[in-house]
Amino acid sequence: MSFFKRFFGSTKQNDPIAWRLYETAVDQARAPVFYRDLGVPDTQDGRFEMISMHVVLLLRRMKRAAGENTDLAQNVFDAMFSDMDRCLRELGSGDLGVAPRVKKMARAFYGRISAYDAALDPQREPGTLRAAIRRNVYGTIHTPDAASVAALRDYMLEVAARLEEQSMHDLAQGRVDFGAPPAGPVPDAPAIDPAAADGSAA
Repeated sequence: MSFFKRFFGSTKQNDPIAWRLYETAVDQARAPVFYRDLGVPDTQDGRFEMISMHVVLLLRRMKRAAGENTDLAQNVFDAMFSDMDRCLRELGSGDLGVAPRVKKMARAFYGRISAYDAALDPQREPGTLRAAIRRNVYGTIHTPDAASVAALRDYMLEVAARLEEQSMHDLAQGRVDFGAPPAGPVPDAPAIDPAAADGSAA
């Protein structure tokens, strides 16, 4: 998905449908359960990770419908990073400092696309998605809770499956349903290394 070059060119889009999809992803990413119960850092970085996760899942659905409104996927990407640009400016970053920071965030986002897309491949070895979540979402935490990582992994799989059931027609109308946020980690989950293969479905 070659979004990066166009966003930093001169052809940014202001597509209201794309903005509606992006804002739905942001609303989902702001659900308190992620930060309160699943231990996602309630910081600028942590919120960026949760927004990225939901937008990646949305773009992945569009990518899998090859040839169906690929401009919409590009416009969702543009909306996301236009919003990041705006947020940084509101936080007081000067004009000269915003562009390099947004570029850095865009590169990080590309890394998330690659990592999650590969990890969601059913042919990948068990534990791959947990490892990607642990590395990205919980990267600033020395020892993230294994049950929380597992719960977030299960949530990603559920959202990916739900999005597969939604038509591109609905998405093209700005309608996307991520489902309910996760309820929280499963009590008494075994204390295992979430980055290790564990024999469960990836």
